[in-house]
Amino acid sequence: MVGTLSEAGFELRIADIGGFVEATRVLPFVHRASRIPVDVVLAGHDLEEQFFAAAEECAVGDACVPVACAEDLVAMKVLAGRPRDLDDVAAIVRVRRHHLEVNRIRATLRLLEAALDRRALVSELERVVAGARRTETPPLA
Repeated sequence: MVGTLSEAGFELRIADIGGFVEATRVLPFVHRASRIPVDVVLAGHDLEEQFFAAAEECAVGDACVPVACAEDLVAMKVLAGRPRDLDDVAAIVRVRRHHLEVNRIRATLRLLEAALDRRALVSELERVVAGARRTETPPLA
């Protein structure tokens, strides 16, 4: 996979990939031309397999790459919890407001709360969704 992505214009963002991948199950790349960072999450068991099953195929150069659907991306970003990730969640909510399955995201976050013994993931989603909806601009008449 690293070779294929390298040929498509991506390079690894870290030098010591072995231990990092084992600990995080993430391959951190950057697109050379645009400098846009891209994280490739390697599927594991249970929830990651569900994310992979729901992934949408996107063309990247000559390759077809599975990309997490919006609902799973939101769940992953709420889990990460960094300010930038939560800003991304708000943007996704605004852009996909009529097509985002928020109940599916809540269900995923409840599973994560139980598995990771974390209690605030669903409430954080609700906070970000409410804020995103308050900042939506109404359509022009």
